[in-house]
Order: sequence, then structure tokens, then C-alpha cells
Amino acid sequence: MVKIRLQRQGKKKNPFYHIVVADSKSPRDGKIIEQLGTYDPMTEPATIKLDKEKVEKWIKNGAKPTDTVKFLIENAK
Repeated sequence: MVKIRLQRQGKKKNPFYHIVVADSKSPRDGKIIEQLGTYDPMTEPATIKLDKEKVEKWIKNGAKPTDTVKFLIENAK
């Protein structure tokens, strides 16, 4: 099963996330299929950059977003 989820990057106490498409069995920071955007929770307000066309394409193809990513997709500008 394919999921749209967050991949953690950045330093200790300074998180930065990539929004990626990955197999549900791969580890959180493991092999990915495609990167769809970024999420930076340390800025005020949090910065969300997302390629909405790619997200829609993957959801149509059966990828399931996690709860957090679903919230980010809804709040992306």
C-alpha cells in the first residue's frame, strides 16, 4: 500500500519535513517514490509548500495520506 506521509529532516530540536509518497512498509526516513512538497513547523506561521497536481494524481491512483498530511493538504495555500 502506498501512503503520502512526512519524512523528517533537519537537526535535533529543529525539525523540517518533506511530504513524500512511500510504501507503507518502508521506514519513516527510508526509500521514497516521489517528493511532493515540504513542511516547516518552526516558522511563524508554519510554512507548507505543496505540488497540488502531484498530490491529486497520487490520491487518484490510490495513495492514502496520513492524518497529519491530510490536515496539511487542507491548510496549504
